[in-house]
Amino acid sequence: MPYRHTQTGWVAVVICLAVMAAFYLIPTPWEARQIAQPIICFILLILAALMAALTVEVDDASVRVKFGVGLIHKSFRLDEIASCQPVRNKWWWGWGIRRIHDGWLYNVSGLNAVELVMGNGKKFRIGTDQPRRLADSIQARLRKNS
Repeated sequence: MPYRHTQTGWVAVVICLAVMAAFYLIPTPWEARQIAQPIICFILLILAALMAALTVEVDDASVRVKFGVGLIHKSFRLDEIASCQPVRNKWWWGWGIRRIHDGWLYNVSGLNAVELVMGNGKKFRIGTDQPRRLADSIQARLRKNS
């Protein structure tokens, strides 16, 4: 059975909403209120929609990660994955998609992740609040395909 789990990035959503509210509560000149506030709030809404959640799917062919509504996504073929294991990220690595000391991080919340080590040595960390379940699902499919 395929694995599918969505983790919500509540902190990012709350921050975007708080900044939008602040733009309307802080007194500003009329021109800024009419032009800049709607543009900034629109950008924050798009950012929240794109980065508010991280969905991870695992099937017999690949591991897929998708942020928010799915415009930002990444896929890893199982036949390219050499190993995977649950790991803990450093707090200062933050959230989002970013380069870390030895690979790439895809994360919306928390410090737990599963690290994929590819056959070519590249490393990718997928943030999750279910690190053991995700790692077990990937490892089971790796064993099945080998």
